[in-house]
Amino acid sequence: MSNIEQYQGNLQYAVDIVLCVDATGSMFPVLDNVKASALQFHDRLNDVMAKKGKAISQLRLKVIAFRDFGDDASDAIQQTGFLRLPEQARDFEEFVRGIDASGGGDIPESGLEALALAINSPWERGLDRRRHVIVMFTDAPAHPLGKHASVPSYPAGVPRSLDELFEQWGYARSQTAVMEQSAKRLVLFAPDQAPWSDPIAEEWDLTLHFASKAGQGLEEFEMDEIIETIANSL
Repeated sequence: MSNIEQYQGNLQYAVDIVLCVDATGSMFPVLDNVKASALQFHDRLNDVMAKKGKAISQLRLKVIAFRDFGDDASDAIQQTGFLRLPEQARDFEEFVRGIDASGGGDIPESGLEALALAINSPWERGLDRRRHVIVMFTDAPAHPLGKHASVPSYPAGVPRSLDELFEQWGYARSQTAVMEQSAKRLVLFAPDQAPWSDPIAEEWDLTLHFASKAGQGLEEFEMDEIIETIANSL
């Protein structure tokens, strides 16, 4: 490190992002858009950060693809661990390209289970500054937590109610939070329906909601807004 860099006191930004992606049949028309956006995420975030004179020293992405435990429990959740980009870009791309829109059964999906798994991710705790971001892409409402808890493949440790999940998300001076208050952000690209709009977007802190409609994908400007939101919060 040069003296100039030391003099500037470069802060180390660690960014962890979990992408929760609805992979049910109704997402078929838009899933390719979401996948393309996910694959460009790293480069676009880096570009925006560079324009702001900031650099990310560690970027990790994790993907949780979800369907419906009430339809086909065997593939209701597929997920990666945290992958470091750009080093593990190939693993990331392979997983994202392999997500197919299928199944889902009734209209509500298992989005809250995916959100619970995201909240309980092994987030980065080191480096000077941290940002922990969950981005939810879905065109459907969600089943109540625990509705399909009797299914053998249902993930252990998922809260049985939205109130319990909110306790894990946390709030200022919360004693039960698993998310770090100063680091967390939740970006919902989800319909203007329960539970996404109310109670989550209305009552949870540090949450942004971009309303989606079934069969209408992630527009370019919305992805730009999501990237800007993350960059501006660092």
